Amino acid sequence: MASINPNGKLTGKVAIVTGASRGIGEAIATRLAMEGAKVVASARTAEAGENTRLPGTLHETVDRIRKAGGEATFIKADLAQAVDRERLVADTVDSYGPVDILVNNAAITYFMPVTEFTEKRFKLMMEVQVYAPFHLSQMVLPSMRERKQGWIVNISSGAGIHPKQPYQQRGGRGGTVYGMCKAALERFTTGLASEVYDDNIAVNVVSPGLVETPGTLLHGLVNDQTRARVQPIEYIAEAVFRLASGDPKTMTGRIDYAEPFLKELSVQPAELV
Repeated sequence: MASINPNGKLTGKVAIVTGASRGIGEAIATRLAMEGAKVVASARTAEAGENTRLPGTLHETVDRIRKAGGEATFIKADLAQAVDRERLVADTVDSYGPVDILVNNAAITYFMPVTEFTEKRFKLMMEVQVYAPFHLSQMVLPSMRERKQGWIVNISSGAGIHPKQPYQQRGGRGGTVYGMCKAALERFTTGLASEVYDDNIAVNVVSPGLVETPGTLLHGLVNDQTRARVQPIEYIAEAVFRLASGDPKTMTGRIDYAEPFLKELSVQPAELV
């Protein structure tokens, strides 16, 4: 039976998880808390009624963790705004201390062809999916460097892989900009991993398989044609935990996919509380 381990591998560690009001972010926050981490869950939706399109709130995520005996709080933040990103890190440090683990999971996504993409939506996606992880990393790195420990995990997607010919067989779902954001995030990850290797800081990317979440359902990504490929959410949560607790000297600069990564480690995903 799933439970919180107060003496787990992340005991005493402080973790920020963005996009944690629902879906993958909620699962990651829960999994890290199960290993004893003090988790700060962040997103734009803190309370019921603030998002009329998608279920899930930060309040619910934190309640889930606390009811199981874990340590968590939430900080509402719009990652498209620099002032909110700065407040997120500052308030985390005030509440729990220096950040040990940063999980960049938040995303805002529009699926439409390039010819129909507006400048406003393009810049918003780039701000949230690329610049926000960059900026948050900038803010947590000085303390990580000073303490010679840290783990940054960026959540990507198979959309970052280049399309292959014959293009006419692929069809188009308007995912070019989304894939562009994820490809940029992956290149940022490997470059930063190289920069901070001597500081004992791990920086990695992990992508989920197709996971049934409020977001994927909203965008129609889970349907009769794709349902057979749906992967339990526990896979991505477990993969993030393993990357957020691995040896920075041997597990850094990786671009992984959750299921094969866990197979490589001979690990089965833990049930979530």
